Amino acid sequence: MSFTLFIAKKFLLGKKESKFISAISFIAITGVAIGVAVLIIALSVVNGFQNEIQTKLVGLYSHIDLSAFEGQMLPPYDVSIPAINQIDSSQIISISPYVGQLALLRSSQSREGVYVKGILPQFDISELKKIIVEGSYELSETGELPSIIIGKKLSAKLGAKIDDKITIFALRGFVLPSPENPPNILQFRVAGIYESGISEYDDLNVYVHLHSAQELFSYGTWVSGYDIKLKDAFVADSLSHKLMSSLGYPFYARSVFQIHRNIFTWIELQKKPIPIVLGLIIIVAVFNVLATLLMIVLEKTNAIGILKSLGASIRQIKRVFLINGFVIGVLGTLIGNILALCLLYLQKNYDIIKIPEGIYFISKVPILISLDSFLITSITSITLAVLASYIPATLASKSNPISAIKFS
Repeated sequence: MSFTLFIAKKFLLGKKESKFISAISFIAITGVAIGVAVLIIALSVVNGFQNEIQTKLVGLYSHIDLSAFEGQMLPPYDVSIPAINQIDSSQIISISPYVGQLALLRSSQSREGVYVKGILPQFDISELKKIIVEGSYELSETGELPSIIIGKKLSAKLGAKIDDKITIFALRGFVLPSPENPPNILQFRVAGIYESGISEYDDLNVYVHLHSAQELFSYGTWVSGYDIKLKDAFVADSLSHKLMSSLGYPFYARSVFQIHRNIFTWIELQKKPIPIVLGLIIIVAVFNVLATLLMIVLEKTNAIGILKSLGASIRQIKRVFLINGFVIGVLGTLIGNILALCLLYLQKNYDIIKIPEGIYFISKVPILISLDSFLITSITSITLAVLASYIPATLASKSNPISAIKFS
């Protein structure tokens, strides 16, 4: 062991008969550990929110919604449609036609306004089949009654269970009902109940077969639009703008980020205070290290004087305190990483902390454990700990040996 490492160890741990230095070293390491853990947890939660909501919205909707202005109808899916030819096929996973309109749904217990979406099961690009909690993913147009899939929250409000019959009332030709123009009425059988984790979505959206929706809304063979799923979600905005400029009226293309701009803006708003909070935590951690090393300088002034009188150079004295700062930073960071990882694991697997679903769109705190969060926080913490040790290291190296030996 080198001279500087030996002295640094003695200064950091303290004497056996006096635990003062070891106590304040422990406090400093604990302070850095807590700061690092809080930083990592904060970043993991914010990134988790963004990832969870984006994944849910893209899974329930699509990357791009290609529809028409003012609810106009579009021609049925065909390769000759100009809209399809405008899209670079190398960027697309799939294209799914749909029919979607607002309607009134009635059960034996209640009535609710809903958004009815008709899809073709073989072209369905949503995550609907993965979130069925009761019944099965069945969208048939044949049999005694066509099938329907509803949200869990809506089923509770309607008192509707699997195989119950519900009725949907829809406007005919977008004209208010009258004796001469009665609404279209179609009965359905509840085949499945889904739970997306976003209560507002579960309360509003129901799914039927595309042909059933075309019959219900008098669409014939036409559709409301197309759901487009891409290989890369980050090109959705640019591709939707390209479609809008090239297709023209009546086509209307919007990305999931444009449709749900309010939600993504809310997420960005949640992220804005994070740098301020992180900055305050870093400042506290840095002052912890600084205060600890200054206390060591005061406690070990006599020892520093003796070391200088025995021939220790200014560089060696300075290096002793830089090593102390580095050790405090490394130990605190390591413990903080372990603490953060344990707490994140518990939350991710056991959902210890619950949040109100009506406010945050999801019912549990989402966690995204990212290596980047750990690395960035750890490097920053250790670097700042070493930088903070420069002040006490400089003060110790500049002390007068004679005055230091007399100091007690």
